[in-house]
Amino acid sequence: MNTSSLPAFLQALAQSLKDLAPILLVITFFQVGVIHQPLPDLLDMLLGTGFIVIGLTLFVQGLESGLFPIGSAMAHSFARKGSLTWLLLFAFALGFGTTVAEPALIAVAGEAAEVAAEGGLIEDDPDAMALYARGLRYTVALSVGIAIALGVLRIVRGWPVHYLIIGGYIGVIVMTLFAPREIIGIAYDSGGVTTSTITVPLVTALGVGLASSIKGRNPMVDGFGLIAFASLTPMIFVMAYGMLIR
Repeated sequence: MNTSSLPAFLQALAQSLKDLAPILLVITFFQVGVIHQPLPDLLDMLLGTGFIVIGLTLFVQGLESGLFPIGSAMAHSFARKGSLTWLLLFAFALGFGTTVAEPALIAVAGEAAEVAAEGGLIEDDPDAMALYARGLRYTVALSVGIAIALGVLRIVRGWPVHYLIIGGYIGVIVMTLFAPREIIGIAYDSGGVTTSTITVPLVTALGVGLASSIKGRNPMVDGFGLIAFASLTPMIFVMAYGMLIR
């Protein structure tokens, strides 16, 4: 980092600390004012908070200088290439690849496998739990890949986003009526964990970049909405996965 970029980095650090301040105030208030206990391991907590601030700052800087430009540039390139097939394949691969690597999904899938084993839904051994977690991860990743491809097709064709979203949630309601009760909560949570640190920046840049590259498309109207698809389809697919393995 050169000297000229140091003030900007310090400003970014200050902004990250400002963003984290409400969380820190809430924790401190309830720990000291409600529970009436001092903060445990205060020095370690302060050190950890410092690491969080630095990590968040570096992450945001990385998004602005790395992932956002990459996603936008690739969207422009595919739009100029004019091949819908390759564009849809890229969208599917991007959604699938980023979701498989999503740390939040890995954690939720592992926790779901442990709970399923404790509840007797699967055998209580490491191989069965690993198979269950892996199946859950790939099911969610497949659904996100399909969702991003469908969202890209919507941008290309100019379809209204609200029609597809309404239809998707009708599908969620219908699947909820038939899915095993044990999988419904996991399915709903799967829709949230897919839209996290890795998936959101690239998918957002892809949608906005693609809408900016196609004549007659408005980035504000057509460029957003891909994340909604990525949150919606995992609920349907995971409930179908639960029905299948039952």
